[in-house]
Amino acid sequence: MWYLCVFYHRLLDYRKPEVESLADLFGAFGDKQSPFFRTHSRVLEWRLPKHHHPDSPFHFVNLPSEDVSRNVANRRSSYEELEEAVKSYPDERKLPYLASESVFKITVDSFGKVMSLQEQNERIRGLSYIPFKGRVNLKNPDHNFWLMETDDNATNNGLPPVVQRRIFFGREIGGADRKLIPTYQLKSRTYLGPTAMDAEMAFLMANQAQAAPGKLVYDPFVGTGSILVSAAHFGAMTMGADIDIRVVRDGHGPDCNVWSNFKQYGLQMPIALLRADNNLPPWCHGLKEFGLVGCKSGGRKLLKGVVGPYTVPDDKRADHIPSAAAYSLVECVHDLLDLAARMLVMGGRLVFFYPVLREDDSVEDDFPEHPCFKLVATSEQILGSRYSRVLLTMVKTSLYTEELTLAARIKHQDFKENHFKWLEDGNLHSCFQSSRF
Repeated sequence: MWYLCVFYHRLLDYRKPEVESLADLFGAFGDKQSPFFRTHSRVLEWRLPKHHHPDSPFHFVNLPSEDVSRNVANRRSSYEELEEAVKSYPDERKLPYLASESVFKITVDSFGKVMSLQEQNERIRGLSYIPFKGRVNLKNPDHNFWLMETDDNATNNGLPPVVQRRIFFGREIGGADRKLIPTYQLKSRTYLGPTAMDAEMAFLMANQAQAAPGKLVYDPFVGTGSILVSAAHFGAMTMGADIDIRVVRDGHGPDCNVWSNFKQYGLQMPIALLRADNNLPPWCHGLKEFGLVGCKSGGRKLLKGVVGPYTVPDDKRADHIPSAAAYSLVECVHDLLDLAARMLVMGGRLVFFYPVLREDDSVEDDFPEHPCFKLVATSEQILGSRYSRVLLTMVKTSLYTEELTLAARIKHQDFKENHFKWLEDGNLHSCFQSSRF
């Protein structure tokens, strides 16, 4: 029998497979135990109304019975199913947290919709079948039980469709500090620059770098210190550098600079903030840093080969700003990998953003490589229809040797040639200019 399906007019490519999956679940294609079921094509027959475009939300579908069509349309998780699941849960794993000496509270939350206080209280009263014997304490409970309800795809809430509503109930083991991001949000930061890293992203990078007490995190493009602030929050020692002396030394005055950002949150001050060029790092062999270094868009380096060596007069040293040139993506990545390979301890982490081109809604995975490092994580942030940036996390797995230097140079040359071809095709412009080195 033919039935009219009226889909919500979004994510239409998901709709037909969803209906066919549910139809299979509810027996539309026959007995799953029969040999015929294994060879039979489990695809429904669809038909568009006359003169309708394929992107129309209206579709006719041929289903074997009204019961199947009703089950498909009404597919949802119920509190009856939750009650059955809780009652069947093993007593030895459930009863210790329901004892008379325990102190508990129940938190109700939802995803994809807002629940009123009255609805939350109704959900809690509906859990009366659970044999809680302890007392309620909303401020300092021993056990916090969560009841979480997700919305179904019948609600136009702007979220991706969910095949069915789900209800989760469980005991909280641990949770992130939800006040962390609001506390460190940029709009309340004392000293900001035009490229200050978003607080949430900075904490993600610090976590990827495994910032912790006893570890040193170095940012060669420190700017206003957003990443180091996040690393210091987790107890790591920090150090930064920037090519612009005005950023690391002056800021906007004695009470509005990089140091004041650490003072604002009561964090340990950086070991040092240096005026340094990442293309000409000042480090001597033997310094062992553990942490992240970042790749900055529109970076600059000292201008070499155009302006010859010169001596700055003593009376002008304090405010001297040397000539600088564009710092290409290829050269920046090469310098980052080389610096990290030389200086990081074994197991140390290099974390940086890398721009990529999106083609056919997918991201190419031709990322930079180095013999000393293993790529362990890639996290994409979509910036637009054509471009994304991917946060790359690499772990040092091999000691730096002269032999590996040669292998790294070969890998870099391949990466450089591919990147230049990318530029020639018009895929990446502005701050990532071609380099000469």
